[in-house]
Amino acid sequence: MRSLLEFVVSVQFQSSTDILIVLLSKYEVPDSNKPSTKRSEEESRLTFSQSSVGLEGMHLIRHLQNTEKPTRCQDLPKIKVALIGVGNCASALVQGLQHYGNCNTEQECVGLRNLLLGGYYPKDIQTVAAFDIDDRKVGKDLSEAIFAEPNNTPKLIETAPSNVIVHRGPTLDGVGEYTKNIIHTSSGTENNIIRTLKENDAEIVVNLLPSGATKATQYYAEQALTAGCAFINATPNFIASNETWARRFETAEIPLAGDDLIDQVGATTLHKTLLKLLSMNGVRITQTYQLDVGGGTESLDTLGRTRDIKRTVKTESVESALPYKAEVVAGSTDYVDFLQNRRDSYFWIKGVHFCNVPMQIDLKLSTIDAPNAGSVLFDVIRAMKIALDRGLKGAIQPICAHAFKHPPQQVTIETAEKMFADFIT
Repeated sequence: MRSLLEFVVSVQFQSSTDILIVLLSKYEVPDSNKPSTKRSEEESRLTFSQSSVGLEGMHLIRHLQNTEKPTRCQDLPKIKVALIGVGNCASALVQGLQHYGNCNTEQECVGLRNLLLGGYYPKDIQTVAAFDIDDRKVGKDLSEAIFAEPNNTPKLIETAPSNVIVHRGPTLDGVGEYTKNIIHTSSGTENNIIRTLKENDAEIVVNLLPSGATKATQYYAEQALTAGCAFINATPNFIASNETWARRFETAEIPLAGDDLIDQVGATTLHKTLLKLLSMNGVRITQTYQLDVGGGTESLDTLGRTRDIKRTVKTESVESALPYKAEVVAGSTDYVDFLQNRRDSYFWIKGVHFCNVPMQIDLKLSTIDAPNAGSVLFDVIRAMKIALDRGLKGAIQPICAHAFKHPPQQVTIETAEKMFADFIT
């Protein structure tokens, strides 16, 4: 008995919903002992345009047309990601992927900015490789390694085994003076990074190394280039905003995004928003600062090696919110061990308004650091997949401006938002 396999797919784009009926092929009734019959050439000649079905529809149709057996919608190709550094941010990301793995409606995805982005859900992101240098993580399943010391981000969910073993990466400058007694460097053999990336079909490399690991960041950027992987640099080391690196990725026809990932509830974004609002209302800002105090190895490493560069990056980003010059200071100031993965941010804003009457604002923001990166990383990873799908290359400015403190070109929040919205639609 033969039956016509019919897929009815609902695709949401802009303000309307289009129903695509994809007549994929005729197949035998499923039989575990008998292979399915291939499509005829005539049945394979279905063609669609993006203008008629939208970007999400095109992703699905391309997948269905290249499939030799009945495929359910949830079996769309995964976005295959490799993680560099299995620290607190990696822990939050991996836990988040499982937490949001079954979310299909906006009501279910509290805490995400975008459930569906460019046709991709969070559940479409798959970690296929991970690298670290700490002996308590190397050789462990990723689901176990994310909870190993010195990680101290909260355990948000029970994670199932991932079947991804953490590989030993090179140490280089991954351990700073202030963290050398906290990191237990593995004595294991360093992994062949390029081979592992290729063997696992990794598409995107996400760099989550400590801020001070400049040489290690450059090393992994080189490995990504050689392996043909897109590169996301979440650290303040300049890769996407460095003309030489950006040109190399462009020449290799590989997309790149960075530098220094913003937070979902970030002090820098909040500071910029406050200054923009006050300025729009006629307040003249004269002086302002935003200073951070945090726990965890990242805060300790920042104190020891990158406090100055972080201050430069954050200050330049905050200054871009004002249409005039003011005295601005923004950055990390100290490490407090018992804060663990928490961060306290202090804001002080001084200015004048009507008839030069003075005003002053004092604020404090308290957050848990690692989960603050999760939603932004979800969006950046999916946006980079869109860049790969479109064959884009070099530093992708809409992604960089939207999600990073130090993009190749600083723009206003409003401009960055519009650029990103246009990019993903």
